[in-house]
Amino acid sequence: MSPEGIRPEALEPYLSSVLHSRVEVLGLRRLKGAEPAGDDPKGFGYGVPLEVECRVDGSGRSFVLSRTRPAQGFGHDYPADRAWQALYGHQAYNSFPRHVRSADVGFVNRDGGIVSTAGAVEFFQVVDKADGSLYWLDLDRMLTAEPRELDRERVRALASFLAHAHASRRDEPTLYERHIRELVGHGECVMGILDSYPPAYPLLPEWRREAFERAMVSWRWRLRSRTHRLRRIHGDFHPWNILFREGTDFSVLDRSRQEWGEPADDVAALGVNYLFFGVLRSARADRTDVDERFAELFRTFVDTYLHESRDDELLDVLPPFFAFRALVLAHPRWYPDLTDATRVALLGFADHMAAGGRYEPSDLVAAVGAARCAGPSGSPDC
Repeated sequence: MSPEGIRPEALEPYLSSVLHSRVEVLGLRRLKGAEPAGDDPKGFGYGVPLEVECRVDGSGRSFVLSRTRPAQGFGHDYPADRAWQALYGHQAYNSFPRHVRSADVGFVNRDGGIVSTAGAVEFFQVVDKADGSLYWLDLDRMLTAEPRELDRERVRALASFLAHAHASRRDEPTLYERHIRELVGHGECVMGILDSYPPAYPLLPEWRREAFERAMVSWRWRLRSRTHRLRRIHGDFHPWNILFREGTDFSVLDRSRQEWGEPADDVAALGVNYLFFGVLRSARADRTDVDERFAELFRTFVDTYLHESRDDELLDVLPPFFAFRALVLAHPRWYPDLTDATRVALLGFADHMAAGGRYEPSDLVAAVGAARCAGPSGSPDC
């Protein structure tokens, strides 16, 4: 097997299938000139190109098998990142004038075999089906009923689960920096969500979006150096991704975006929903505070997590993650049936979290609806 994990003998059947011809592989080597020379001012590149020398139906031909280097940083950390580079390159190369042509895109399996995927236009997963009821149904029931002791037990079970999941550490600063960077810049995070709000949306005008984005960029620079906090995370740990069965037995769904990052992301993703449903319950009484029943569940969740994780920095880093999650909850596409008053409370909370510092759990509850905007003083929108 080559140092790059590709079996040369696997190339012949693979290329024969791609080219619909008889292929004989004569050699597999690093592409000459691909590595920086002594006088080359460029000392690093993303690619790991290999030259494949072969005969195709008896005629000599050469190909370059290009792979993205699994370097730390640059958005190439996970295998899925490198798959994106190959899938993008196959289409992009062949739609640009005078560009060298891409013959195929494939992947290498654990045994060094090669599988073609160039004909694919969409991708999918096949996963096990888990039984149970989505956790948001528990919270929805509590909009009109008192919490049961089982509800409190489930809150504690979820907090304990996260604390133990987050106990796995990794010493790779670029992954933490990436997670903090993508909190702001990823298409599914702050900038992407802001861009997806309707144009001229009266509850979140453009000046206010810009102020929010600037505040979140400031948070990025405040947090990015805390690389010692890198932990295993879920990335989207909310009530629509949790399935409960009997008692406190549950499964989780749809781990998203990154495998390693800031644990406050998971804490905020679930914790903000106790505040959200608390606002929904209060709205039934024409209030914009957090109903005490849900406030109690929120405090139980955070207190349990803090006790079991021993994370004495959590409250310093939670606010920007709460700000992001509240921005999603207030979104008219994601949650179309909310009243304007509820959206105002959520957006005020998002602004308050983006603009502030460390918060205690009781302060977080009080902050919902406490600040209506973080824009210029005297603005007519405030």
